[in-house]
Amino acid sequence: MRKAKTQESFGERLAALRKAAGYTQAELAEEIGVSRRIITYYEGESDYPPADLLPQLAKALNMTIDELLGSGSIKKTANPSYSRLQRRLQQLEKLGAKEKRQVLQLLDTFIERERWKRKAEGAGT
Repeated sequence: MRKAKTQESFGERLAALRKAAGYTQAELAEEIGVSRRIITYYEGESDYPPADLLPQLAKALNMTIDELLGSGSIKKTANPSYSRLQRRLQQLEKLGAKEKRQVLQLLDTFIERERWKRKAEGAGT
């Protein structure tokens, strides 16, 4: 007879926290400097947390190690899609001036196109 599972494993907890933070396995792996295979392993096949990776995981997921391990209550976090956008913006800040200008021009183009589209939809009603 199998023992009933009363507590989630570290892997299940890590997967849930990663998804709640808006990371894919590949994005989290890149963020902490490991392969996606490592994240997959710890989420699926391991009940034991990787002691050497706990500080990086906690930092990437914006929580304490206690929260990551389930011994502390988790503070409310922002919308995952906002966190993802925020991470991208932080990466953009590391680009050179020319690359930043190009990205901003591209964003401006999409924003302006959306404004025109909404204006046209409003005029059609």
